[in-house]
Amino acid sequence: MQALARLSPEVRQYLIVTGNYWAFTLTDGALRMLVVLHFHALGYSPLQIAALFLFYEVFGVITNLVGGYLGARLGLNRTMNLGLAMQVVALLMLTVPAPWLTVAWVMGAQALSGIAKDLNKMSAKSSIKLLVPDSQQGTLYKWVAILTGSKNALKGVGFFLGGLLLTLLGFAGAVLAMAAVLAVIWLSSLVLLRKDLGKAKAKPKFKDILSKSPAINVLSAARLFLFGARDVWFVIALPVYLSTVFGWNFWMVGGFLACWVIGYGIVQSIAPAITGKRSGKVPDGRAAFIWAALLAALPAAIAVGLTGNASPQWVLIGGLLLFGALFAVNSSLHSYLIVSYAKEDGVSLDVGFYYMSNAMGRLIGTLLSGWVFQAYGLQACLWVSSLFVLLAALISLRLPRHAH
Repeated sequence: MQALARLSPEVRQYLIVTGNYWAFTLTDGALRMLVVLHFHALGYSPLQIAALFLFYEVFGVITNLVGGYLGARLGLNRTMNLGLAMQVVALLMLTVPAPWLTVAWVMGAQALSGIAKDLNKMSAKSSIKLLVPDSQQGTLYKWVAILTGSKNALKGVGFFLGGLLLTLLGFAGAVLAMAAVLAVIWLSSLVLLRKDLGKAKAKPKFKDILSKSPAINVLSAARLFLFGARDVWFVIALPVYLSTVFGWNFWMVGGFLACWVIGYGIVQSIAPAITGKRSGKVPDGRAAFIWAALLAALPAAIAVGLTGNASPQWVLIGGLLLFGALFAVNSSLHSYLIVSYAKEDGVSLDVGFYYMSNAMGRLIGTLLSGWVFQAYGLQACLWVSSLFVLLAALISLRLPRHAH
């Protein structure tokens, strides 16, 4: 505590925000794995399990749009704490006796968890804008990259945590333990997080939830297609393919995807070094286009490789690792650009609108992943992924560039 007291107020707030985000992310990743494993053991098919997360994604779209408005009016400390409290309630909803765990009940709990997750993420990303001066764009890029990358790495750790807790405590015991720990984090945040963080000086009107910034609108459109490109083959098609075609058991699939997410998060954290921050450069619209263009051909190349004579396991796994590295850089660039573009007064309005597009991309990708894979197979999902990334790259051509 003494070491924390010696830090500047901005750094202390950043650490509190990051700690909240980390704790939430661990429970979010663990809860997803708990639900998947538990309902898989009950005999649910992969597509039925995916349906349990449908409201999680749908309410993410709504929450990001409305949450930015609430953050600007009420303050980001309140929206972050509200997200933590809602996640505790969502976890407690799943501690009911087994006969009560109907599909509708679980979907309701997942909807609440989806709202909580996006309130928490929007608050965390918006807060950084207020803690770093506009003149220190390199520092802003580094802090955003660390927050974004660590979140995804911890989500992968959460996958392992969910499996471990399920083995040791059972479903209800695991969920109850997570709820208890997160409740302590929430109570601490109520005391420590700054009360006026992110509260707009002028009360925004509800119509202000739609961004008036051309740069943010363009970046949001690119983000929609970028995340749709990932989820159109990653969410349902890839796990089912690994299980049914490669014959991997569920633990092999879950463990591999958890490692992928951790590696993806690590690359996100070091993205500033990859994209040239050491030479004094911070990314702009040109960088967003170049990195998206590099990614665009990769899913199509994997699809072609799967139809050739090469080992499909090597093609898919190698391609997935390369896709994860390139996608992580693209995601980190976008995360920095939205915080950089957002206006400081009422920052959560711009960030919330942007992450609404992110959630919409995930929702579209999830739905297409189930439908395209079931109708046409994994290769078709990969071709759709390449098309989506290409659209994201072309849209990025309209983003602002640095003046030289």
